[in-house]
Amino acid sequence: LRFDATGEAFDAALAQVGAMPLPPYIASLRAPDSQDRQDYQTVWAARRGAVAAPTASLHFDEALLAALDARGVEFVHVTLHVGAGTFLPVKVEDVTTHRMHAEWGEVTPDAAAAINRARSGGRRVIAVGTTALRLIETAAAGDGRIAPFEGMTDIFIYPGYHFQVTDGLMTNFHLPKSTLLMLVSALMGPEKIKQIYTHAVSQRYRFFSYGDASLLIP
Repeated sequence: LRFDATGEAFDAALAQVGAMPLPPYIASLRAPDSQDRQDYQTVWAARRGAVAAPTASLHFDEALLAALDARGVEFVHVTLHVGAGTFLPVKVEDVTTHRMHAEWGEVTPDAAAAINRARSGGRRVIAVGTTALRLIETAAAGDGRIAPFEGMTDIFIYPGYHFQVTDGLMTNFHLPKSTLLMLVSALMGPEKIKQIYTHAVSQRYRFFSYGDASLLIP
């Protein structure tokens, strides 16, 4: 397979003829439309490379960011390029034998310094999305601090994991039998997550990418 364009010309051609790659559980119900190009993109997206949006970030707009800034909330940006494997369910009985997909991520020196300042000052580090959480835990230095990081991560977080950097998580509601449901169970405890999800189902919360968010603080 050969293309007749490269570099920026190739990117421009893709943008013209391509469609936003919505997750399978949305794409199977309807075709992507022009509004998805805005809706399925975060306000701070800056670098190409992910096959899906970090969906917890979709809840933020410029007005909300300004309101949080006015309250003294500091934002730090990290990069994790979500791979197609993020949609794969766990199909093994023993979760320790599940092979995680590897994804490329980066925590810049400035981002690591800001997170360490927050921890040293007794402030909470709340990840927006499981992608950001997995990355900062990958970059953890082992003493409650975080180090600059650039490379591939295949970290698998499930109950029993000891969180080193993360104090809380904002995330959407996840698919059954997924690694992401195991991650939130590791953070909050399996029984608490069962209570939260029972409530969400009974109250008809919207799950998955265009769904509702939760703020999880152990």
